[in-house]
Amino acid sequence: MKSQLEDVLNKVHQGKLSPKEALSILKDFPYQDLSFAKIDHHRELRKGFPEIIYGLGKTDDQILKIAQEIIKKGSNLLITKIGLEVFKKLKKKIPGAHHNSLAKVIYLKQQKPIPGKGRIAVITAGTSDIPVAEEAAVTCDILGNKTDKIYDVGVAGLHRFFGEYQKIKKAKVIITVAGMEGALPSVVAGIVSVPIIAVPTSVGYGASMKGLAALLAMLNSCPGGVGVVNIDNGFGAGYLASLINHLE
Repeated sequence: MKSQLEDVLNKVHQGKLSPKEALSILKDFPYQDLSFAKIDHHRELRKGFPEIIYGLGKTDDQILKIAQEIIKKGSNLLITKIGLEVFKKLKKKIPGAHHNSLAKVIYLKQQKPIPGKGRIAVITAGTSDIPVAEEAAVTCDILGNKTDKIYDVGVAGLHRFFGEYQKIKKAKVIITVAGMEGALPSVVAGIVSVPIIAVPTSVGYGASMKGLAALLAMLNSCPGGVGVVNIDNGFGAGYLASLINHLE
C-alpha cells in the first residue's frame, strides 16, 4: 500500500498522471464503503498489514466481497474463523488462496512481508490446543515471521518441554497456548528471558468454564514478562508476537 501510494504521487509529480486520474485511484483512501463494511485500506499504511477479516457473523457473500477488494489492492489476505465448507465456496473466486483446516483460516500471499528480526516459538500444553496455536502460527507466517511449532509439552509431563528447550531458548518471542488450568505460561516465563504471550483456550472440563479458569490463571502469573490475550485468540497472539519480533 505504501509503495502504491508513493508510485501514484511520483507519477503526478512527473506529469505521467493527472490529478484527476490520481484522485480516481485514491478515492478509496482511507477506506472503501461497501455499505455493509467499510474496508480500511489505509490500515496497511498505518500498521504494516491490511485489514484482517473475522469470518464469524459474516455471510459468505460479504466475506467474498471484502476479500476481493483487499486482493485488488495487491495486499495479502487473512480470514480467520472460516470452516472448510465456506472455503470450498470461496476458493473458486479467490485463486491461489489456501485453507488451514486446523486453524480455520484462509490466507493468500501476494507480496513478501517485511521479515521479523528473530524466531517465534508457538508452544501448546496439549494436542487439543493445536487449532488455536495454528491460528497464531499462520498469522505469524503471513506477517513475515519464522516460527517453530512445539506441541503437547504441558505440565502433565514437563520433561517433554525440556526435551525441546534448545529450540525454545532461540526464540525472540514465545506464544504459549493452554487450556485446563492454564499453567504452562508461568512455567515457561520462569525459565526464559523473552516476552511470553499467553493464550487461554476453551479446552477443559466443566470447572474450566470454557477457558475462563485458564484465563484467570494466566492473568495471575507469578513470573514477570507474561502478557495475556483473550480465550482462543490465536490471531491476537500471533499479531502481537509479530509486532514484538519486528522491533529493532
